[in-house]
Amino acid sequence: MKRFAGMLFAAAMLFAAAGVGAEELAPDVLVQNVTEDVLKMLRQDKDIQNGNINKISKLIDAKVLPHFNFRRMTQLAVGRSWRQASAAEQEELTKQFRDLLVRTYANAVVSYRDQKVIYRPLRMSSGDTEVLVRTEIVQPNGSPVTLDYSMEKTDKGWKVYDVVVGGVSLVTNYRETFAQEIRVGGIPGLIRTLAEKNKALLDKKK
Repeated sequence: MKRFAGMLFAAAMLFAAAGVGAEELAPDVLVQNVTEDVLKMLRQDKDIQNGNINKISKLIDAKVLPHFNFRRMTQLAVGRSWRQASAAEQEELTKQFRDLLVRTYANAVVSYRDQKVIYRPLRMSSGDTEVLVRTEIVQPNGSPVTLDYSMEKTDKGWKVYDVVVGGVSLVTNYRETFAQEIRVGGIPGLIRTLAEKNKALLDKKK
């Protein structure tokens, strides 16, 4: 799970430096351009390398969140039970899940600065609104790990709605856990569990 979370951080950080006009880029070009910028930043920023969680969190809040569709990610992770949730519960689930992922990224950031990324050719037809952008992370002292992004085209540009690490989907990885929480405590129980995990991560970084 730690390995999965760490690689997931790398996935999120690929989008951390995306600036004005990024939505005009093809999804694979967006991934490649931003990845190289972010890896350069991670290698050079001593505060981040030393685990400055406040700086990392601010970076993620400002730069990562706009490039992920957290509502769709949450809906996919919750599965069929999503329809059981009220509008207010759906909003709270999305917020708690987003916060959990962001804090997971922040806690994993210090591990990522020496990786090399290989970009696979994009398989995309004209008019496609959903694509899979495929990459491979080459680690200095380990086997390569595939890191792929399910992306959708929106009126605000391309957004990530799932990350697949070593063939394991992020939303699928959480779906079983979420289903178990819902069986025990319903949607309110899942919200409480996510909130407790977020509080524990927040306390840990203090």
